[in-house]
Amino acid sequence: MPRATNAPASRRRKKNRLELAKGFRGARSKLFRQATEAVDRAQAMSYTHRKQKKRNFRRLWTVRINAACKANGISYSRFIEGLIKADITLNRKMLSEIAIYDEAGFVKLVETAKAKVAA
Repeated sequence: MPRATNAPASRRRKKNRLELAKGFRGARSKLFRQATEAVDRAQAMSYTHRKQKKRNFRRLWTVRINAACKANGISYSRFIEGLIKADITLNRKMLSEIAIYDEAGFVKLVETAKAKVAA
C-alpha cells in the first residue's frame, strides 16, 4: 500500500500562506516558516492597529478643537462643558470639521458654550 502524504492539502495550505505574505521583503515572502511568522505577526498587528486608529483620530480631533478654542478665548474643557449644558450633541469629529471649514459657525458654538458656562 502506498504512503499517503496529504500532499494536496499541505500544498494548498503553503500556497495560501505564501499568498498572504506577498509583498513582504526577502525570505519572508519566499520561505514557508518565515512567511508564516511574518503573516501571523502582521495579522496580530493589524487587529491592534485598527483599535489604535480610533484612539489616534480622537486625539487629533481633540487637538484641533483645542487649538480653535484657544483662538476664541476659551479652554477645551470649558467649551465641551458648555456644549453639554447647552444640549448640543456634536461629536468631536464634526466639531473638528466645523473648526477647520466653518469658522463663523464654530465662533457661534463657542459663544453658546461661553454663555452656558457663565450662567
